[in-house]
Amino acid sequence: MAKKDYTELAKEIIQNVGGQQNVDSLIHCITRLRFYLKDEDKANTAVLKNTPGVIDVRKAQGQYQVVIGNAVTDVYDAVIQQLGPEYADPEATAQAVAETGGSAKTPQNLSLWDRLKHGMNNLIGVITGSMSPVIGVIAASGIIKGLLALLTLPQLGSLLDPKSVPYLTVSAMADAAFYFLPVLVGFAAARRLGGDPIIAETIGAFLAYPQIVQWGTNFKTMFTIGGFDFQFLKYTYSIFPMILAAWLAKKLEVWLKNHLPNYLQMIFVPMIVVLVVSTVTILITGPVIQGIANGIADFITWLVSVSGWAGGLIIGGFYQVLVIFGLHWGVVPLVAQQISANGASPLNAIISTTMVAQGAAVLAVAIKSRKAGLKELGFAATISAFCGVTEPAIYGVNLRYRKVFVSGLIGSAVGGFITGLMHGNMFGFTGSLIGFSSFFDPKNPTNLNSFYAFLFSSIAALIVSFIITWVWGYNDKMVMGEKVEKKQNPGKVAASH
Repeated sequence: MAKKDYTELAKEIIQNVGGQQNVDSLIHCITRLRFYLKDEDKANTAVLKNTPGVIDVRKAQGQYQVVIGNAVTDVYDAVIQQLGPEYADPEATAQAVAETGGSAKTPQNLSLWDRLKHGMNNLIGVITGSMSPVIGVIAASGIIKGLLALLTLPQLGSLLDPKSVPYLTVSAMADAAFYFLPVLVGFAAARRLGGDPIIAETIGAFLAYPQIVQWGTNFKTMFTIGGFDFQFLKYTYSIFPMILAAWLAKKLEVWLKNHLPNYLQMIFVPMIVVLVVSTVTILITGPVIQGIANGIADFITWLVSVSGWAGGLIIGGFYQVLVIFGLHWGVVPLVAQQISANGASPLNAIISTTMVAQGAAVLAVAIKSRKAGLKELGFAATISAFCGVTEPAIYGVNLRYRKVFVSGLIGSAVGGFITGLMHGNMFGFTGSLIGFSSFFDPKNPTNLNSFYAFLFSSIAALIVSFIITWVWGYNDKMVMGEKVEKKQNPGKVAASH
């Protein structure tokens, strides 16, 4: 694919920051062009904010910051090409990229609560930044999986046999992005954090290696210490373990480069990082994250059994939060267990509404926004969410504009409440709108209670999420990745991008 030409956008930006004569220098961070202007009053901020390709304009740290997004490096190159290389500052740019890539220090003189918020903002920034480059293929894969599910529905005449070669071939195309997600996330996370993408990819490939996957599926014991078994776990489809591994790899890379002679670094840095981080991941960080997921799954089981409506309300309201950290995979075996034991899963019926709600929230953004790039991403993420894959919606839009994500949570809480109140069950795995057929009871086709529960809860989740997002959750003046406009104190680090 030909590289997009940003020459015209660069001209627009230079003209509206007051022209070349008004620019002292230019650097960029992970999402923003950061101009040092001679006179910020000469910049035409209103025009820039409405320029296609520009997300927003901010003034912070003595800089005039033009928010571009993922294409910031290409736009920066186009601007520097027109301004001239003397306007560039590679060292300051590298530092800004590293800071906004997650290594920035916590601002000083902050309260404990503000420090916690700053830390959480940085964490969310790293997660969304690591997932952003992967969103397109995940959305496409989710849509393919949804179409496959649709073609196998008995209600539509079973146009495709799930055991046929065409089905299995296309299914492999759709599953590839999820199966090798640690590789994709590792590469993206390393770029976001300023680490070596190839090293991170190698660690991800280790987690997705067929033998490791097989051992993880069977919980094969690595070794035993004091009666405690260290077991292999399965990390395909996982997100957070790999992001954490990429962070550890970055830290170890920096330490090794500071302590090893230059002539040893090319071989020994990747060798040591791959060995150490891969080992730490399968022995410590991976099992800890999986343990947290299992604990959450046990708590969810208890909630569902205690009270249908209360469990639906709480699970519906918070389930998609688990998706942010990849902890929702601990719930999947629970759904499988319910279906295999009872032929139905009330938990999966609640989860289905959370997908609809996040899809409705991102749909509101796609319709309301006048930003072409956001519209394109929003509509693609909506289709994916309605096909049962919410990651593109969450990481691409909803979590970056926090109120959009919260609006989706409110809608899913309402949908979960209705599902629990009506004691809805789900008789298959495929959820969201594409999974409507999973709510028909195959053993009792005349009993439509679960289908009505799906219908009413999905409609409620869709309407509530859409309206709250439209009215409260989003407008084009909001800045991606930041909750509110705050005055910058001297020396204060800008919020994560």
